[in-house]
Amino acid sequence: MLALRRLPRFTPRLASIRGNATLETAANPQADVSPAPPASSVTAKSGAPEGKQDQDGSGNAAAKQQNGGGRSASSKTQREWSRPIAKGVEPAYDYALRYILKDAKFIRKELEELRAAVEAEAKKPEGERDEAALKEMRERAGILEIQSEVNLPDVRWKARNGMADMSKPIHRHLVEQRWREEGDLDLLMERIYQMSVVPDMLPELHPSFDLHIKYAEPPPASNYLRTRVKRKLKEVEPGIFLVPEQTRRPPEISTTLFHTDTRLYTLLMVDLDVPDPESRSYTTYLHWMQPNIPLSASTPAPTVPLDTHTPYVPPHPQRGTPYHRYVLLVLPQASATEPIDIPAYEESDRLGFNFRAFAEQYGFDGARGGGAHMWREVWDETVSHIYQYTLKKEEPRFGKLPKPDPYADIKRTKKYL
Repeated sequence: MLALRRLPRFTPRLASIRGNATLETAANPQADVSPAPPASSVTAKSGAPEGKQDQDGSGNAAAKQQNGGGRSASSKTQREWSRPIAKGVEPAYDYALRYILKDAKFIRKELEELRAAVEAEAKKPEGERDEAALKEMRERAGILEIQSEVNLPDVRWKARNGMADMSKPIHRHLVEQRWREEGDLDLLMERIYQMSVVPDMLPELHPSFDLHIKYAEPPPASNYLRTRVKRKLKEVEPGIFLVPEQTRRPPEISTTLFHTDTRLYTLLMVDLDVPDPESRSYTTYLHWMQPNIPLSASTPAPTVPLDTHTPYVPPHPQRGTPYHRYVLLVLPQASATEPIDIPAYEESDRLGFNFRAFAEQYGFDGARGGGAHMWREVWDETVSHIYQYTLKKEEPRFGKLPKPDPYADIKRTKKYL
């Protein structure tokens, strides 16, 4: 028989004793547990209706945030970091917080001493100044500045949940680290190499910042709802298939850069799989170009119009062709501050756009960084409308040549006399 064991009557209920203590509270072992967060604080949305909260006033969503479950905080649900458990519940957690604060204080003290040494060295006359040592000390000071805050829970919370201040080195470091190490960059490079964007378009590519694009959601299956439902913008995962109706309008572009100085970039969008009947192969088509776009860590999106140079032409994969690869690049210009003069491309010049010759002429190099994105599309009925109303030309059709029938002559003769 199975033996049943009765649970003890006293079971600690962590949810009922959670507080909103800060790091300063953890550093002071004699401090009391701070009260729960005020009712006016913004919390994440939960499955319960608005206005319904727990008895402690914090709400189900707040408990999920403190538990580490649920969704991450977004721009609409920003909330400051708070302890997941109150002081005294878990001594190991309290000790860890005290150790982190002690280590951060020790590094800050070392940073202050190093900054004083840098200032003293910089005040020396130009002939007596050791430029190599001064450069090394400044690099060391930048590293210490990041190390002094990299383990603080409130700093990591803000960088993780969309509340990073990109003017601070520590936030830029954590956001870039997450982009490079947690899969976003790996997924992008995997799709770019799997779809042979490298080397079909450019010999090498090393993205240096995070580029996101948003297109409209796929249209509803019902023709009745297509004209009555307003579709929202949806972020595009690299390499997925989109339908031509989604891409009839230019995408919404957002960037996450990691340099504070403003630099100039050029945007290009190219179709790599346009059929070329003369060579019985494929050529390229330039869909979009906009040079001299100023970007920095403080600009989450381009601040200049993107339709003043070579306007956006919606993707239109030809009927009878396999899927088309569409590549969007935002590449750094040869000079980070001086604008370049690129002539606008007419409709007749878009077909057969040679990116390698263009990059060599104007000094673009994918190995120097930039941003990249790509997706795929196939033909549907929307492409016919794009040819008729946007491009205003006859739609071509492609396909495999019919195989010769060796029995054609026999089939034309009568079977019976």
